[in-house]
Amino acid sequence: MDSSVFVFAEDLRGEGVERVLDKIKGYGAAGVTVGAVHHAVRDVTPHGLSRLTVRHDGAHFPPPADLFSGLRLRPLAGHQDTFDGLREACAERGLRLHGWSVFLRNATLGRAHPDVTVRDCFGDRGSPADLCPAHPDARAYAVALARAVARLGVESVVAESLHFRPLRAGRSFVPLGPMDAYLFGLCFCDYCMRRAADLGVDAEVAREECAGILGRVLDGDPPAQGEVTRAALTAYAGPDVVAYARARSETVTTLVSDVAAAVGDEGSRLVFADATGAVKGYRDGLPTPGPAAHDAWQLGVDLVALGDLVPAFAVLAYARDAARVADDVGAYLRSVGKDREVRAVLRPGHPDTDSADRLVAKARAAKAAGAAAVDFYAYGLMPHPVLDRVPAALAEVR
Repeated sequence: MDSSVFVFAEDLRGEGVERVLDKIKGYGAAGVTVGAVHHAVRDVTPHGLSRLTVRHDGAHFPPPADLFSGLRLRPLAGHQDTFDGLREACAERGLRLHGWSVFLRNATLGRAHPDVTVRDCFGDRGSPADLCPAHPDARAYAVALARAVARLGVESVVAESLHFRPLRAGRSFVPLGPMDAYLFGLCFCDYCMRRAADLGVDAEVAREECAGILGRVLDGDPPAQGEVTRAALTAYAGPDVVAYARARSETVTTLVSDVAAAVGDEGSRLVFADATGAVKGYRDGLPTPGPAAHDAWQLGVDLVALGDLVPAFAVLAYARDAARVADDVGAYLRSVGKDREVRAVLRPGHPDTDSADRLVAKARAAKAAGAAAVDFYAYGLMPHPVLDRVPAALAEVR
């Protein structure tokens, strides 16, 4: 099986390229997936230069001027020398190099250009980090960014945040049920509404329905109970809202198609990372019921359509249970097609994995379910003794 370890630019700067690559080679991994573009976040980094690493929105390479000339959105400067000599250092060790890029999650760009961010049913732009996949400037930025990462000479471009994101409220003392939170996360910007209307959806009625339901909940009505399904959403919010939600998939599918084509033109290939697995189980490794593939539509991701456009998919198998990992991998393969490459991304430590045996079991389950690769997230976030579980897992699936 193919395999890779996710690595941040700060890992390479803090520990040195040679040391990090030698350790990853020693784990038995076939490659390294390096963060080329990341979003702002604060991470506990157990063996970094700092035990708390503050990451900023930025690209860790010099963006080619010809790709971004004339575009409103341009990558912000990160550690510009991250990829200098990296491909050669990987080749010396027989490691494949992949470029990991966060596309539409960027609070710095969102604050500078608020019109490109999502707008909720009340008309508020409360999520500066969420660039809207329907906005022409965000779409042009994503395509140019994909080309730029592909030009680094990477074997693949691993695409994160190339779809809509769910509501992320910092604090809420109003109890919101899953369906209320979903409605609150829908974007009703001019471009989203226009795209929906072009598909025959009454976008204004959908917006009014969402605003009415949420307004009542915010005024103290009890929230809706139960998981978000299309049937439950139809009963709760009506057919216009469900039709509006369905229309989002056209936005995402056409964007991913453009990005995949751009990456292919540059001699690389796209690995699409759908965040649904993280949405369902990021915090505790106990994902909510139902395979992630079945809920991907909530982020505007139509896996069946993308299966005809994208060569490879990364399944964020953030679960403690090996059977759940197998279920998620199998559901993705049934959706995207058996001939597509599906890579299972596992976390070797907290909160998903408490032992080497558990990691081995999950790697074995992913392979048995049809995964073509097992990747590990992420080098800089896990203590070295936890990373030392990786060789046993890879030996099991080799």
